[in-house]
Amino acid sequence: MPYDDTDFVDRDFPPAPASATSGRPTPPSGSGRAPSREDLDAQVTATQQQLAKLREAQEQLERAKSELEEMRRRRAEFQSGRTELQDLLTRGIGLLEKSEFEARRDAEQMTRSLDGLRSSLTAVEELREEAWTDASWGQELSRALTTIENARMELNSARLKWPVIDSAQPFTPPGTTPGTIPSLIDLPLPKLLRLGLALTWPLLVVGMGAVVVLGIALLRR
Repeated sequence: MPYDDTDFVDRDFPPAPASATSGRPTPPSGSGRAPSREDLDAQVTATQQQLAKLREAQEQLERAKSELEEMRRRRAEFQSGRTELQDLLTRGIGLLEKSEFEARRDAEQMTRSLDGLRSSLTAVEELREEAWTDASWGQELSRALTTIENARMELNSARLKWPVIDSAQPFTPPGTTPGTIPSLIDLPLPKLLRLGLALTWPLLVVGMGAVVVLGIALLRR
């Protein structure tokens, strides 16, 4: 019995497409023909262009991401810097205001001390021994000693407030060396007599007053 080619075909499975068995790409549907080399080159070029656009878009996104991260960093730096400077400036203003108040107070006190020292210096410089007369030199001497004592008290008060005064070189009277006191022996006799009378006349006045009071008491008896 002769064999037919159809006897070896399994009709339960459809036959495979010719392209699958040949190993070549299937031409586009409806083209009716296999893609040419030019078609493949065009597809490759289009694919490369799409890849290039995707890379460019990726680069743009990465640049935008970097810019946003930089803006976020600068914003955080701005917020932290503002908070830090607010605290530092507030503290600095408070400290300077306190120092300004104390400096203004010290300046006012120093101005008063300067006025007192200047007034004392003027009063001392206005003492003129050559203008004293025999009739009034005792009173003038007492007044001069009071002026000198007041000036000394003013100077001591200023020294307590302003230690810088003592840091200067101490005043040395003419004709003496530092650390020494002028000797009374060097003074002329008239000045010594006047100085002794100035020191003793208050005692003489008190003694004379006591004698007068005692005499009046005895007369009343």
